[in-house]
Amino acid sequence: MKLENLRIVVDERERKSGIPDLLKSVGLNIEMKTLLLGDYIVAPETVVERKSIKDFLASVFDGRLFDQCSRLKEHFENPIILIEGNVDEIEEITENPLIFYGAISTVALDFKIPLIPTPSASHTAKLLVSMCSKKDIPRGPYLKKIKKSSDLERQQLSSLCSLPGIGEKFAVRMLEKFGTPLKVFTATTAELAKVEGLGEARAKKIKKVLDTKSKFLKKSNQKTLHDL
Repeated sequence: MKLENLRIVVDERERKSGIPDLLKSVGLNIEMKTLLLGDYIVAPETVVERKSIKDFLASVFDGRLFDQCSRLKEHFENPIILIEGNVDEIEEITENPLIFYGAISTVALDFKIPLIPTPSASHTAKLLVSMCSKKDIPRGPYLKKIKKSSDLERQQLSSLCSLPGIGEKFAVRMLEKFGTPLKVFTATTAELAKVEGLGEARAKKIKKVLDTKSKFLKKSNQKTLHDL
């Protein structure tokens, strides 16, 4: 397959990475757009979210990562997260590398999104060309009309997506069943298990997170039976 017959849709914010220029230099057709999700759409159902190691960790710390994963899974059949850079940088950014690997484990196991490492922009470009060149990629429109939720809806979904094993689809089902995030948080294990596809095991994990007493609770606030 000739490269000039291939096309990749690239988010405008990726210009400064130098990757679009690298893709153009090998003959690919590049279409620059402002994408609501992801950075590179290499096929109708395949979107790539590129993150440097620093960006990846920042998205873990500020809570963006799992929300992005939920939205990517909601709108694309084959989302991919590409982590670019030297893994040794992790120890310079955070004192606890397990935060990085824990996030990777959650993305891979809970969201079922593949993570692919590349050492540099030039290798990222090569990987994108390879993805775009696959012969079995289905044909169809690259750009989707992705509905933007209101800030309130987004916040409600995000709050539920922070629960273990909950992506945007399950968050929507929870709101359809219970009406508000508060009613989800106060629901019993049996009530949660009745959410379509959720199951008892996942419901128990959710209740464990919500009901386990936090280590941050100040001792002065912990009343004993003697105090009551």
